[in-house]
Amino acid sequence: MATTVDSAASKVSDDLLAAMNPKKNTTATGEDVGAATDKFMTLLVTQLKNQDPLNPMDNAQLTSQLAQLSTVTGVNKLNDTLESLKSSYQSSAALQATQMIGHGVLVNGNKVELSGSKGIMGVQLDSPADKVQLVITDYRTGKDVQTIDLGGQQAGVVPVAWDGVPDPSKKDADGKPITLKDGTYGFRVVATRGGETLTDATALQFDSVVSVTSSAKDGTKLNLSSLGPRTMDDVKQTF
Repeated sequence: MATTVDSAASKVSDDLLAAMNPKKNTTATGEDVGAATDKFMTLLVTQLKNQDPLNPMDNAQLTSQLAQLSTVTGVNKLNDTLESLKSSYQSSAALQATQMIGHGVLVNGNKVELSGSKGIMGVQLDSPADKVQLVITDYRTGKDVQTIDLGGQQAGVVPVAWDGVPDPSKKDADGKPITLKDGTYGFRVVATRGGETLTDATALQFDSVVSVTSSAKDGTKLNLSSLGPRTMDDVKQTF
């Protein structure tokens, strides 16, 4: 008779463990948590009723099973809270991103568009430099056409406006400085400190934000007119 009671109690204990450790990996809703709690209490009461009177469950076992209920319930509530915070963050990021539509940004890139003798580019320095130069290259010829000397710079982002004039001393027939043709040019950053070339200087390309997309999988993306999708973290400076 005692053996039968022990088998029943053992079966209920297994059911308790299964109830507290479900195989499916999903986040429970409030209703799921309530149902799981009711099932746990029903199984626990059944276990207590069917335990061997000569070998009853000790306080440690009962406390352990109640602790399992508390832990699982707490984890489920924490998961729900995290999901809510994640959703709120994504909504906030999307709202912030939409405010950037129509604005110019600097992101990693080594091209500069000259239009109407105007162009914008930049450099990001992770450490101070004694001397910083931007060397501009004509894609059509592959030759360097101008070097812009920025002098010494502190660490940070340095935006640069370019007028397309390689040599101000050279004039056209009207006495105006000769400018380079409009188009896309390349450029590279040469930064030194103490005569040593720095490896933490990054070229920054100017582009404009035309739209924003947001999804649970990819998060919030800024769609740039030339460079395509970029994240908010890719933006080094906004104009």
